[in-house]
Order: sequence, then structure tokens, then C-alpha cells
Amino acid sequence: MSSVRTIEIDVRTKLLAYFELMKPRLSFLVVFSSTFGYVLASSGFSWVSFIALSIGGFLVSGASVTINQIKEKHLDAIMKRTMDRPLPTGRISDNEAYIASIIWLIAGLVILYIFTNPLTVVLSLISMVLYAYVYTPLKRVGPVAVTVGAVPGALPPLIGWVAATGQISVEALIIFGIQFVWQFPHFWAIAWVADEDYKKAGFKLLPGGGSKNLNTAINIMAYTLFLLPLGLFPTYLGVTGINSAVVATICGALFLGQTLMLMKDNSRKSALRIMFGSFLYLPIVQIAYMLDKV
Repeated sequence: MSSVRTIEIDVRTKLLAYFELMKPRLSFLVVFSSTFGYVLASSGFSWVSFIALSIGGFLVSGASVTINQIKEKHLDAIMKRTMDRPLPTGRISDNEAYIASIIWLIAGLVILYIFTNPLTVVLSLISMVLYAYVYTPLKRVGPVAVTVGAVPGALPPLIGWVAATGQISVEALIIFGIQFVWQFPHFWAIAWVADEDYKKAGFKLLPGGGSKNLNTAINIMAYTLFLLPLGLFPTYLGVTGINSAVVATICGALFLGQTLMLMKDNSRKSALRIMFGSFLYLPIVQIAYMLDKV
């Protein structure tokens, strides 16, 4: 009886490790952004396509972050924030992770191909390649990695729009642009907060020489400032109404205010506030757009 129970515990532990390997919080955020794009673009809503986009997107995202973790296993092992991940702890082997990533990627792309359209599959594959094979190694080269990483980070809403319409329109590029610009204060705030850990791994993500100073704070503020006019474009293009424009403006102003505090004191506390503020800004604004869809 005890041996059966032990096997059950081991299987459960392994399955949980595989689920953790997919970085579920990040992958769920990817799914949320892609379904946001789908809802915003959809004129004839299909639950089948919506669910397929969610499942396929989660699997492709899981494959991307798994490849990232395989490539950075030795670096994750020396950073406090990542040393407990499945690969550094040995709960999942490299071979197991490789096999899982291939299965997840193929399954995700097949689901997207069957239930959405070929362009959605192509964009999803491009996103995976950019994240896993371009952004990942560039993190040790310089802050150009943030620009490259912002592309796959901003593709989910565009992918969702394409899943609903089959084409890349001006409106799709606008919601891509909002999430693209948002990536910079988001990435840099995280890099500021995790600076000590990142230096252990040789990550060079902060702009202007990689220092936590006024220059970096100004860069963060400048990109946040761009979110204010960008947030109004969905209303200007007639995709959403005036209510979401008001919400986007208020959220953008509050977000900008946090960056001004960082410029004032250059403190980790202010950077932490920006990091949490970035996590709030995007879903609140995207939900406002969906509720205010014209």
C-alpha cells in the first residue's frame, strides 16, 4: 500500500514540476493578451476558436519558456529568484524538458492550425523563435535584448486579432504597439529590482551602461509617457468607445507618476512600485477596451 502511495506522490510531484516548467503565470498572461486581441477583433464570436486559441497559446508559450530554461539552466542555478526551478533542482532532466517542449510546441501549433488560421500559426512560431533563440542569448549581450524581447512579448494581442480576422490590420498593429511600448518600463523595472541577481548571471538589460541611475529612470519614464497617446488610438480608430480612453489615460497618468518618483529618488522601492504598476496597467486597460468595444 505504501509503495503505491509513494508512486502516486512521485507522479504528482513530476506532473507539478512539468506544470511549473511552463511558467503558468506568464503563460496565462500570454493567453489573456491573445484572447483580448481575439475578443476585440471578433465580429462573430466563436467559443471553439476562443478555447483553441487559449489552449494552443498556452502550449506554445510553455514550449518557449521551457527552451529558455534549458538554455539558462546553469544561470538559473546561481540566481536566488530562479534556483528553485525544476531544471536547476533536478526535478526535471534536460532530456525530459526537451521532449516536453517539442510535444507542447507541436500540439499547440496543430491546435492553432486546425481551429484558427495559418497566419496565426506563423506568428506564434515567430514569437517562440524570437523569445527562445534570439532574446535568451542576447540577455548577456546588452539592453538590445529588451527591444528584441519586446516583440514576442507584444505579439499575443496581435496573434489573437489575427486568429479572429485572418489578417494584420492597422488596429492589430496598434494593440501590438501598446504592449510593445509597455514592455520597456516593465522589463527595466524588473531588471532594476533584480539587478544583483542579474549581475550574477551576466544579464545586461538596463539601458545607458546598465546602471541604476537617473539616466535609466528617464528611459523608463520616456517609454511610459508614450503609452498616454498610444492608449487613445483604439478609440480614435473606432475600435472602442470613450470610456476606455478615459481609463487608459488615467492608468497611463498613474503609471507615469510612478516613473517620476523613480527619477526623484532612484530607489529600489520606486522601481518595485513601477514593476507592480506595470502588472496592473496592462490587464486593466485591456479589460476596459474589451468592455468598451464598439
